Amino acid sequence: MHYQQRTLEQPGSCSGIGLHSGKAVNLTIKPAPINYGIKFIRTDLQDNPSINAHFNKVVDTSLATVIGSNGCIVSTIEHLMASFAGFSIDNAMVELDAYEVPVMDGSAGPFIDLIKTAGIKEQPAARHFFVIKEPIVLEEDSKKVAVYPADTFKITCSIEFDHPLIGQQSYEMEISDDVFEAEICRARTFGFLHEVEYMKRYGLARGGSLENAVVIDKNRILNQDGLRYSDEFVRHKILDCLGDFSLLGMPILGHLVVEKSGHAFNHAFLEKFFSEKRSWETRIVPGYSDLPSA
Repeated sequence: MHYQQRTLEQPGSCSGIGLHSGKAVNLTIKPAPINYGIKFIRTDLQDNPSINAHFNKVVDTSLATVIGSNGCIVSTIEHLMASFAGFSIDNAMVELDAYEVPVMDGSAGPFIDLIKTAGIKEQPAARHFFVIKEPIVLEEDSKKVAVYPADTFKITCSIEFDHPLIGQQSYEMEISDDVFEAEICRARTFGFLHEVEYMKRYGLARGGSLENAVVIDKNRILNQDGLRYSDEFVRHKILDCLGDFSLLGMPILGHLVVEKSGHAFNHAFLEKFFSEKRSWETRIVPGYSDLPSA
């Protein structure tokens, strides 16, 4: 666990296309000062408007997590946000010249490679955490998101699809840089062939391909190289969850339990989380006092 705020040592850039827009986009992540948070900056628009990566800026969750402010949006931020959360990056400027973050290979792996190449810098300020004191639970039909008190940040995720190649899958992990990189960051987004064909017919998923998503037919994986993990599907759901829950704005000390959730339900939980202020407190954890002063 990291107790000091962190940013990048130097800028890092990548290029790609948007999963849903199909538009080419150049993205650069730059270091940012203490307490800056994560901000997205649209360099293609007049005056380069910026949007804070915070749950109260979410404007759409139908196909991806989209943030917006004053008519400006940035779409499909979840994989990049998961990279920041997985590597405990608190402060960064994200500049992009289109409205959708590039999908890259459908995972967070390329963003992690970019961050590692740029380098990570610890900053002389403490990280503040949401420390969970009482359970917060949101349930609807078969979906559930809950957080329980814990001394670290853990996530347990379960999914169920009526498909022979997925079925029921569950995964539990304690979040750390090494574990996120080894077990989660390269799990790709996935979809069913009939859904992909339907979306393309209506002008959606214009950038989607076997190069950036796992595509599943009735009884087979269409990607030539198959899966990266036997349970890649639930691992990718954890990736999405980390990105969505990072929009709280601070890391959590607690155990997240997620069952059959998606972007919309994750966002509903964030709203419930902030409505139950008695269930958590924000504070510096004791480990920071062991660090040398700046």
